[in-house]
Amino acid sequence: MKRKLTFSVLAAVMTVTVFAQQNVGINYNLFNPEITADKKATFKVLAPQAENVLVWGDFQTTPLQLQKDTAGVWSATTDVLASELYTYRLIVDGLPVNDPFNPYQLRDIAGVANYFIIDGEKNHYLPHDVKHGNISKVWYHSPSSGKDRRMTVYTPAGYDDSDSKRYPVFYLLHGMGGDENAWSELGRASYILDNMIASGDAEPMIVVMPNGNANEVAAPGETPEGLYLPSGSRSRSSDNQFEASFKEIIDYVDSHYRTLTDRKHRAIAGLSMGGGHSWRISMQNPELFDYVGLFSAAAGWRGSDITPMDNEHLLSEGMMGIFNNPPALYCIGIGKDDFLMPLNDQLRKVLDDNNFKYTYHLSDGGHIWRNWRDYLSLFLPQLFK
Repeated sequence: MKRKLTFSVLAAVMTVTVFAQQNVGINYNLFNPEITADKKATFKVLAPQAENVLVWGDFQTTPLQLQKDTAGVWSATTDVLASELYTYRLIVDGLPVNDPFNPYQLRDIAGVANYFIIDGEKNHYLPHDVKHGNISKVWYHSPSSGKDRRMTVYTPAGYDDSDSKRYPVFYLLHGMGGDENAWSELGRASYILDNMIASGDAEPMIVVMPNGNANEVAAPGETPEGLYLPSGSRSRSSDNQFEASFKEIIDYVDSHYRTLTDRKHRAIAGLSMGGGHSWRISMQNPELFDYVGLFSAAAGWRGSDITPMDNEHLLSEGMMGIFNNPPALYCIGIGKDDFLMPLNDQLRKVLDDNNFKYTYHLSDGGHIWRNWRDYLSLFLPQLFK
């Protein structure tokens, strides 16, 4: 029964999207969603055999119910949407499916969703007609693991036009279940950097996005392991394993790129697990980074335990070193509904108790890419000034 249901639902959705050779290049006359001038999104789905079609997206708290016309086209329009990148999936007769009328998709761990962008104040998420930096997938050897590992490296526009100019470096770390592709794809980092550098809102910089999963060498499906189901559990490693090996990444970058190698030209930031990595790496090596960003940070995360820690525990981990050698910028950002708020509240208490200067951005929402892209956009203009 389950197999019949799955087939009938997919047949309904894919009525006009048969992947036979003769159908390559057919115009299906539908593209989702259509963005109206007043910033609403209209969805249309040709599924004449379906009995119920919903759109479940991060642009509203409940699914959007579509209505069917006599031609079998289901449609509905959202309320006015704020400028943002939104993700969604269709739910056809109870089965979540990707939208065959939108070719634009993002993978987040094992989930794949379609996306669209409402232009406006956050239009730096879109590629503009500006000079573009380059994104490279770079393999480096990790002596501590004995393996070759991969990272993503952004070099700004103009980097290849000179053989002498040196640049500051920003190390940007992903969260649990992510990989070296996360910030460039889900985070739109290269577009944000291109646009903010072109406008003068950010300094030209090299941005290094390593794979923070200490036991993995690269993103899922791009290693000798072949194709497997991505999982957040693959991010787990021994305490401090990634942090202890981080200087290998710095050494490689400094020896293969034209970098400025002093503290005032080096920054580190990360989201969730990567925020925890950034917290520990910066406090274990306070001489290396003058700019630190903690985005929904799992500061204090130990194994599978996500619990607030007391001041003594935090200080015993080495925070006194960074208290005695504070960076030029220590930035914390988190959403009001984020499940890691208790850890961040405790961290802020420790900082306040020690009169440690930091900036704090409290936003709406929870543990979501929408917030992390915003924190990156707020963080970049403050670097290397």
